Amino acid sequence: MMYDKIIIRYGDLAMKGRNRGMFEKRMLQQLQLRLKDFSALTYSKMFGRLYINLNGENYSLIAEKVKDVFGISTFSPVVSVQPELEEIRAAALALMKAIPQEPATFKVSAKRAWKKFPHTSQEMNHLVGAHVLRAMDNLKVDVRRPEVELKVDIQEEAAYIFNEVVDGPGGFPFGTNGKAMLLLSGGIDSPVAGWMAMRKGLELEAVHFHSYPFTSEKAKEKVIELARRLSYYSGAPLRLHLVPFTEVQTTLAQSGQDPLIITLMRRAMLRITESLAEKNGAHGIVTGESLGQVASQTLVSMDVIGRATVLPLLKPLVMMDKQEIINEAERLGTFATSILPYEDCCTLFLPKSPSIKPNLRFVEKVEGYLNQQKNLEQLLDEAVQQTEVLLLTPEDPEPEASAGEDRWF
Repeated sequence: MMYDKIIIRYGDLAMKGRNRGMFEKRMLQQLQLRLKDFSALTYSKMFGRLYINLNGENYSLIAEKVKDVFGISTFSPVVSVQPELEEIRAAALALMKAIPQEPATFKVSAKRAWKKFPHTSQEMNHLVGAHVLRAMDNLKVDVRRPEVELKVDIQEEAAYIFNEVVDGPGGFPFGTNGKAMLLLSGGIDSPVAGWMAMRKGLELEAVHFHSYPFTSEKAKEKVIELARRLSYYSGAPLRLHLVPFTEVQTTLAQSGQDPLIITLMRRAMLRITESLAEKNGAHGIVTGESLGQVASQTLVSMDVIGRATVLPLLKPLVMMDKQEIINEAERLGTFATSILPYEDCCTLFLPKSPSIKPNLRFVEKVEGYLNQQKNLEQLLDEAVQQTEVLLLTPEDPEPEASAGEDRWF
């Protein structure tokens, strides 16, 4: 079937008021960027939807790219004709005959948005359905469970005939809800959290902590691969901040408070990330925390750790189960890379019995002691200054195959 258009339907941005135009403009820009290799495409907007005019381009190739654009609720390949009965009937029959495996049952669902069209929606169901039935001997009508639902959408400018509705990611167009820093650990959770944050319209910069030489180049490459995968979904280059954490981590390990080591490290990470956020115009921190998953993710721990920063902490996965997160990681294509067995800094200096109910006053007292004895604040500043920044482009990566999990984020 040679479709001539794609109808794009909006996600949450459809509920926007006076600033809706800004969201629509941003989504159009994202689509044009994602589809830049298809030079014949043109675009047109109507209230509440967007059309991609295919002009002979291959629908299947384009659909593979459209399905990942944030802000799109659903889309459909359509045949458009003049809003006249005989043209609609002819297009409906042609579409039914073009379905690769001939269905046994169908029904017509007509919607007449243009009220001057001479037939009601119910009349159109009969007029179009009867025409198709007369031409296809083995076909029957089933209004409850049809194999094919033939939709006829009658607008003033055209009638659109289609039988397929494809889900998009929904949410808001990328970058329409400000910028945040993503703590990207290299495990399963944080890439999923990053995708969910981007789906809500956030622009992200990723922050990864490494403890070279205790951690390997392979561990670094793994995180770069995950960040690149996220940049594919954003459709824009993504900045990855690689923070040297060895000095800070070894200093915290010398505190003599083994049960608190995770709490202390995570608070240090948040302080460093807060500094990077201020330097880069970000107004929030996204983490891959899930309530109860590990020792640092009890409610008490999350409270004590979160008090290290004044920035909003966004935790998209906080109420999800592990298997739900894994399912999402597999769907996004990050799982195979996340489970590569390369150690990151989160696996170093792990205590045998981490505290699950740290006391905020005692934690602050230990930090005060470390600052006096080891110049902790200066070490945090030096880590910020020595951070390496990579700019990753949205190329479609091939995730490596091979268990690891986010221990902290």
